[in-house]
Formats: sequence, structure tokens, C-alpha cells
Amino acid sequence: MMLRRGLLSWASRVGGVLVLVCCTLSLLYVMNCSPPHPDAQPPGHTLPSLGGAPGGAPGAPRPPRGGPPGGQSYQVLLQEREEQHRLHISSLKSQISQLKEALQERSLQLKGVQETLDRASSSRGGAPGQAQGPGAPGPAAARGGGGGGAAAAVGDGALGGARSQQADLQEFLAGQLSRAEVSVGVRLASEYAVAPFQSFTLQRVYQLETGLTRHPEEKPVRRDRREELGQALEAALLALNAAPRRPGEQVGRGGGGGGAAATAEKVYTPSDFVEGITRTEKDKGTMYELTFRGAAKRDFRRMVLFRPFGPLMKVKSERVDTSNIPINIVVPLARRTDTFKQFMQNFREVCVRQDGLVHLTVVYFGKEQVEEVRGILENTSREENFKNYTLIQLDEEFSRGRGLDLGARAWEGGNVLLFFCDVDIYFNADFLTTCRLNTLPGKRVFYPVLFSQYNPTLIYGGPDHIPPVQQQLVIKKDTGFWRDFGYGMTCQYRSDFVNIGGFDVDIKGWGGEDVHLYRKYLHSNLLVVRAPSRGLFHLWHEKHCADELRPDQYRMCMQTKAMNEASHGQLGMLLFRQEIQAHLRQQKPAAKPQKKTKA
Repeated sequence: MMLRRGLLSWASRVGGVLVLVCCTLSLLYVMNCSPPHPDAQPPGHTLPSLGGAPGGAPGAPRPPRGGPPGGQSYQVLLQEREEQHRLHISSLKSQISQLKEALQERSLQLKGVQETLDRASSSRGGAPGQAQGPGAPGPAAARGGGGGGAAAAVGDGALGGARSQQADLQEFLAGQLSRAEVSVGVRLASEYAVAPFQSFTLQRVYQLETGLTRHPEEKPVRRDRREELGQALEAALLALNAAPRRPGEQVGRGGGGGGAAATAEKVYTPSDFVEGITRTEKDKGTMYELTFRGAAKRDFRRMVLFRPFGPLMKVKSERVDTSNIPINIVVPLARRTDTFKQFMQNFREVCVRQDGLVHLTVVYFGKEQVEEVRGILENTSREENFKNYTLIQLDEEFSRGRGLDLGARAWEGGNVLLFFCDVDIYFNADFLTTCRLNTLPGKRVFYPVLFSQYNPTLIYGGPDHIPPVQQQLVIKKDTGFWRDFGYGMTCQYRSDFVNIGGFDVDIKGWGGEDVHLYRKYLHSNLLVVRAPSRGLFHLWHEKHCADELRPDQYRMCMQTKAMNEASHGQLGMLLFRQEIQAHLRQQKPAAKPQKKTKA
């Protein structure tokens, strides 16, 4: 009791002292901090001026010259404090937003860890969702851990949406595997519906679709193809070395020394890879079947992998207006006036009458027949009221690259879309639209693969049976082929052509300049669109390979000449024509007696 009374007495004294101190401080604050009366100033007090008079605190608010003293200075101080509070609140809001985003990201990471633990526990026989060890995150941790109701709600919503999307994606990918022809076959209509496999080893790929190289076996040239097969091999090795071993599988069976056989598990390496097969179903995915050598001579391990294709994703949707995109068609020419007449007939119909947004630039080499070319252009201008053409004459040796380069740079009407064309090319209005749609300045250039026509005399059985040109333009295996080795016809904007450096004008004669320009674009950041074009045809003409060509140019010219004549089967019929005729002569005597007996 005495102790309690002493404490109460001591507390009352301390309280009285505190009250006295507070009153003193309040009085001093009122005396020193209260605003002065507008009509009077305390003795010895000097208002601060703009220049900072003596007695003014540095950095204290200063009223403007001629303004009311006293009250306005404190009003400025209040405004500054209010602005500071506003900025502080804005900063807090920004930090809260960042914390919410970090919380959502952290929730997704914890969800991934939880799923990994669930899979691990299920593979070991544990129940899904059961934590493995004291450090495993529980449901509260996956939701961000009770750090505020609003933050937890945001985390729960983001986590729930991510889980739903993940589940939908897993279900879709599993469906792709079940629909693909991996474990069991499917019924096909005929042999033409079979999707063939490709076989591969560590160094080679054996393929039916040979592509541009025409090699039935080759090293993977494309980087994405090399990486694809390398990833499949790496994934197979990881799965094999991580899988539980079969009883008795070991390295070095048949050891000696009192039955002390080596029992170390076999570690598979790339040198154990024998061969693999792969096939892609365009709408489902790619299957890989890889075979490895086992521990014994006739023991093999097979690993089947499947890379499912995900669902389609919308990248962008945009409107493309081609109504104001003119095309400058540049044609190099030397003699060949008959072919030029045929070209201009098609030009009149397609470019003048149908399209109407085309300029023609003809670069003519030499003086011979130049007046005839000029006359053809003037007739077209007069009859069709067409003024959008330019004729450039060069008194020098023909060079396709030189002509196209000069024709492209001669344009002075801004950044125009260029179409480099030859005089033996036939195109329709659909191709001009395709040319506009597949080019974009600074972004993409278009290299169409045209359909090259075979020799009509061989196709139709003689010169008397050749139909008109429009009826010959049929895309079939016996009428022509996709000229995938040619890069001469191309659509690109003038700015891209100039920035890339144009053609190599030092290349003379035929061939080489188009490949050089094509490789420049491949080495740049522009997207090169390479696709077959159903509206672009190369009309057959007899090809002459000049003796003054370099050896590589002459070889290219002769190869092109051979491919232009006819298909493989048609050339075979020409090669074995005498043998076929001899066979027919032998068949005729045997057929005549049969007709007599019937008569």
C-alpha cells in the first residue's frame, strides 16, 4: 500500500510538471509565431525583402515587392506545404500500384513452385498440393500471405485467372497429342495423304522435300532446323539419364573378379544416338522418335517426344489501303522488240485499263531498234492516253543490274514502290495487288517465286498445236515449275533499295546481280517475304548462253536452259525416243494379223 501511494504521488507531481511545461511552450509559440497585425509591426522586427534582408531566414518565403506584408507570406507557405503533400500522396499511390504488380508476379511464381512440388509429390506417391518440407509455400503464401485484404484480393484474382489459363492451355496441348498420329495410326484415303517422315543422324538429314538445294541428304542449313533437332536430342538425353533404370541395366556386363561386375548406371551421351525420325502435322505438332544404343550389343532405348503446337494467337488486325500506292515498273531491254510488243500488250490490259496506278520505266541499251521501242511506247501513249512512262537510252553494253539501278534512281517523285521486271514476264492485276500488300517501306520487301513455263512446242506436241498465251498460263507439273532459284523479279520501295546499296553495277551480262541484291536484304533487318505468286509467269523463250560469260555465269545459264525445256518425264521421253519408236515398230506387225482375222 505504501508503495502504491508513493507511485501515485510521484505520478501526480510529474503530471503537474508536464502541464506546466506544455503551457509555457504554448505561450512562447503564440508570442513568437502569431502573425503580426497588418497596421503595426513589432519593434525590432524587419520584414524580409526579395533580396533577403538581414534577419530574414534563408529560404523563408518572401512576399513580392509592393505586396501586402505578413499574411501573404504565410499563405505562400501553406500553398507550398499543400503541394508537397499532394506530391507525397501521388508517390504513395505509385508505390502501391508497383507493390500490387509485384504481388501478382510473386503470386504467379509461387504458383509455379507449388505446381512443381505437387508434381514431384504425386510422382513419389504424395497427395497433390501437399507441402514437401517446412519451406514449401502454403496456400496463404501462394496468395501473397495476408498482407492486407485488398492486396490479397488482387493476388487471388490474378492467381485464379492464371490457373484457369494454365489449365486451359494444358488441356489444349494434351488434346493435340491425343489427336496426332503418334501412338496409333489413322485411316487415310490414299497414298497421297501420307505425311512422310524425315530421318536424321547427328550430322545429316535425309528428306523427300529437298527444297532449294535439291539435295536428298544434307546438313541442316537453316539455324531453326539445327536448333530444333538439337533440342530434341538434348531433351531425349535428359529424360533417359533421369529415368529410373531397369533391373540389371548396368555398364560393363560380364565383369570378372569373383562376380564383382560393374554396376554403375549407363549414362547416355550423343555418341549413343543411332538415328531418329521426325514428322510434322501442320495443325497438331511435331513428333520425334530417337533411338540410342543400350548397354548390350542388341539393346536399344527408344525415346518418343512430341512438340505440340499451341493455339492460334492474334498478333494484329489492320486496314491496308492500296488505293494511293503507285508502282514504278522498271524494265531493262536490249533489242528483243518482238518480245517487247507482247509485253506491252499485256501492260495495256493490266496496268493501264485495269490498275491505273502504274508508271513504266524502260532502260534501253544500244542504238539498234531503239526507235522501234520508242514507237511502241508512243503508240500506247496515243491510243490509251497513257503518259506515265520514261525511256532511258544507254549507249553501252547490256547489264541488267546497271539498267535496273539506273531506272530506280531516276525516279524523282518521292518514295515509290518499285517492281523490277523482265520483258519476258507476264503478270496480272492480282499480282500488282500482292506486290502492294507484301511490301512496307523500312519493314519488308517482296521476292515472289514465279511460275516458269516449259517449251510449248514440247508440251503441246508441235508448233501447230500451241494455244494462245493466256491459255498456256496453267500451273501444272507438265506445263512449268516454280522458279525458286530466281530472284530477279522483286517488289521493294525505292528508299529501301537506295539504303541497301542497290545493285552491283560491275556485273556485266546475265545473272548474278539479283542474287547479290537478295543477299543484301537477307543480311539486313528487313523482312524478306519469299512466296509463290499465282499471278506471275515467266514465258518460255530460247536461251542463248554467250561464250564471253564467266565460267560460273555460263554454268548457271546452261542449268537454267536445261530446266526451262521440259519436265523430267518429258525430257526422258525425248532421250529414249529412238528406243520407244523401235518398240512401236515391233508392235505393228503383231497387230496387223489380228485385224485380218477379225475381218
